[in-house]
Amino acid sequence: MTHLPGSGPFTPSTATPQHRAAGPEVIRAVILTISDTRTPATDTSGQYLKNELQQAGHELVEYLIVKDDAVEIRAALTRLVHRADLILTSGGTGIAGRDVTIPVVESMLVKPIPGFGELFRMLSYQQVRGAAMLSRATGGLTRGALLFAMPGSLNAVQTAWEGILKDELRHLVFEVLRQGQPGSASPPLPATMAAPAAAPAMPPTPAGTPPVHPAPAAPGLLSTHINQGASAGIGRHAGVIGSDPLVHGAAGLGRHAATGEHSALKDTAKDTVKDDPQR
Repeated sequence: MTHLPGSGPFTPSTATPQHRAAGPEVIRAVILTISDTRTPATDTSGQYLKNELQQAGHELVEYLIVKDDAVEIRAALTRLVHRADLILTSGGTGIAGRDVTIPVVESMLVKPIPGFGELFRMLSYQQVRGAAMLSRATGGLTRGALLFAMPGSLNAVQTAWEGILKDELRHLVFEVLRQGQPGSASPPLPATMAAPAAAPAMPPTPAGTPPVHPAPAAPGLLSTHINQGASAGIGRHAGVIGSDPLVHGAAGLGRHAATGEHSALKDTAKDTVKDDPQR
């Protein structure tokens, strides 16, 4: 029930903590920094996320830096999306000419989570006021992993992690496992393909006339659609274990559904986020 102002004391829901606790204890994560200038030594935002994920007990599958180039960003995300449960990107979310992260990310989302960007800009407004509108941070679900795109500054990444993601990651993964991933089954048929038209009635056969049998029909749209959907589903979930010791397969979030990993949340107190003039 929605709590309305003046309608009495607010009573927190008990469902959210239960869902957090029901999520997997270990989440497989990837960090992707998007920048023309940063290196592992100067990428403070990427190193911050790396430390936070590891301290929370999650598994860092890969950390890498790519240029502010749409082709490179898409290639990296396409390769990584089936290797992890979570992809965190930083950089390229502004309005400058080289900021191309958001169009690429949005084109790969099959189920956006607009609340992430809304909450991020709300929290940013409390720190930088109207400049928060310059951030196009976004997130959602791809065909294989949760994906969140954040600005590149350390302060912005701290805001997104501390204020939004840290305590909700297991809840998010739980919801995906409970509801299923988009694209894991054949999509619903359009209304025009839902059922084949009824065959016309055959006229009565006069006595003594041999019966006429209609010619066999070509394969129907329904059977073709199901076969194609099944083939696509099998191909999408077929994984190859690589030589990288950090890679344990390419099943993405589905891996947790098979193993049934569950545990209580780990609450870790963090320092208060400081203002960053470079947001």
